[in-house]
Amino acid sequence: MTAGTDPDPDLAAAAVEHCYEQGWTDGLPVVPPSRALVDRFLATTDLAPDTEIGRLPQLDRAVTVELAAINAVLAGCRPEYFPVVLAAWAALTAERATGGGGWQSTSGPAPLIVVNGPVREELGFNATGGVFGPGFRPNATVARTIGLIVRNVYGVHPHALEQATQGLPGRWQICIAENEEESPWEPLSVEAGVAPGESAVSATLLRTCEYVDNRHTGSAEQLLADVADTISRTGAWIFRHASAGIVFCPEHAQQLAAAGFGRAQVRAWLAEHCGRSVADLARAGKDGLDGQVRFADGTRADGFDPLLAGPGRENLLLAVAGARNAGISMVVRLFSDWSGTAVPVAGVTR
Repeated sequence: MTAGTDPDPDLAAAAVEHCYEQGWTDGLPVVPPSRALVDRFLATTDLAPDTEIGRLPQLDRAVTVELAAINAVLAGCRPEYFPVVLAAWAALTAERATGGGGWQSTSGPAPLIVVNGPVREELGFNATGGVFGPGFRPNATVARTIGLIVRNVYGVHPHALEQATQGLPGRWQICIAENEEESPWEPLSVEAGVAPGESAVSATLLRTCEYVDNRHTGSAEQLLADVADTISRTGAWIFRHASAGIVFCPEHAQQLAAAGFGRAQVRAWLAEHCGRSVADLARAGKDGLDGQVRFADGTRADGFDPLLAGPGRENLLLAVAGARNAGISMVVRLFSDWSGTAVPVAGVTR
């Protein structure tokens, strides 16, 4: 192809089909990686291409910076997204579950990636309307890169090493930017220890997302009670305790803040009120405990079991995203606990 001519669609289609034949895709078309394109991604980081950035011990397979770059190309990222990909991957490797069986779990957990700082606007990450949905290249392709790394480097494929019973529709899609401009609280990354004004990524694994539509009350306690009921449903409760997250819409976050609730106060209220009576748990066959695992016991008559182990941020991740146009927030049910960390976005974006 000469300079100034249009790409040959037949050649492009053949290259995409080649990627399918190699098993490199997640079912959707990918961008074929050339040496020159991969090198453009590698130029955005000071890390050497052969630097190991992740390992799955049970499979004895390792991720290098170059392998991550190849999968970022496949996912449709632009080169300037690559430092965010590396930060997201580092944040996920800090999670206890990803070093064990999280990627291969029967529940098929999905990464939740939260982007903070100036990089949100610089690269066009969506933080407002439709933040959990499609339509924004950085959100979609950064999340997709994680999935392709797990698939192509670790070899975790459906019907093979991946053991998800049903899986999640958002398995490789949940990358959001926090709506810092309309949040009444400090950014999630600042709470996690990163300096204000610095770009950073937080991440963990989640089991599912469940919306809370509450535009019917001006009471902060009634709003939190609605959230607590959603968090506490018995179907998602299989161990002694569970962890959760809430991505509050700006309207809900501002309502809580106006009533004197900061993140610590929200966590304390929910730690006290999230849970179920023994009678509720008995009806679901989850009133007993065998170590940490719930089972049908039938010997306990009354009482209340708290769902959260305590008010710490590891048990309840709180972020703010979405549009300020309705009282709709999202409960995200964590696969395990959250490390409570954020990873700065390093490198250059040239």
